[in-house]
Amino acid sequence: MCLLAIVTGGEKHPIDSVHSRLTVRVGKSGFFSAAAHNHEVVAPIIRGEVEASKPSSVWFDVNVAGMSVVDPDVTASDRADVQQRMLGPDVLDAAHYREIHFASDSVENIGESKWRVRGLLTLHGQTNPITLETTFEKGHYRGTATVLQTNFGITPIKIAGGTIKVKDEVQIEFDIMLAGQ
Repeated sequence: MCLLAIVTGGEKHPIDSVHSRLTVRVGKSGFFSAAAHNHEVVAPIIRGEVEASKPSSVWFDVNVAGMSVVDPDVTASDRADVQQRMLGPDVLDAAHYREIHFASDSVENIGESKWRVRGLLTLHGQTNPITLETTFEKGHYRGTATVLQTNFGITPIKIAGGTIKVKDEVQIEFDIMLAGQ
C-alpha cells in the first residue's frame, strides 16, 4: 500500500479549496529586464480530489478569473495592469478559458512521503502532459512543476520593443490540503 493511501485512508478525499493554493512564478528576461519585475500569481483551486487507493490519482480545477497578481514590490496600479493583461486575450483569455484542469495519469512512490505525479494539464484550451513531484508533510501535499507557456498556445509578453520579455518557463508551486485533515 502506498503511503498516500495510509495517510488518507485509501479513499477519495476532496481537496480543501479554502486552504489549498497554487502559486505561479513568472520571470523576466531581455536586455532591460532589470527595469521590470518578476510576477507572483496566486491561483485558487476551486475543486479537486485525491484518490488514495491503488491506483492513486489526483485532479483539480483552478478558476482563471480568480487568479490574482500579488507582486509585493510593485504599486497597486502596476499590479492591476499586470492582472488585466494576464486575464486578457493576450495571455490567459479568462473570458474564453474559465478553468485550468489537471488530472493525473500515474502516481509513483519515489521515497518516504514523496511521489512523482504524471498527468495532463489543460490550460488556455490546450492539453499537454506534465510531471510534478510532491511530498507530504504536516498535512500538506507540496511540490513544484514547470510549464512552458508556448506549449499551451500562449505567447509570452514582450514590451519595449522586445528588450523586456516574460520568460516562457513558468514555475508552479502547490500546497494542497485535503478536507477534514
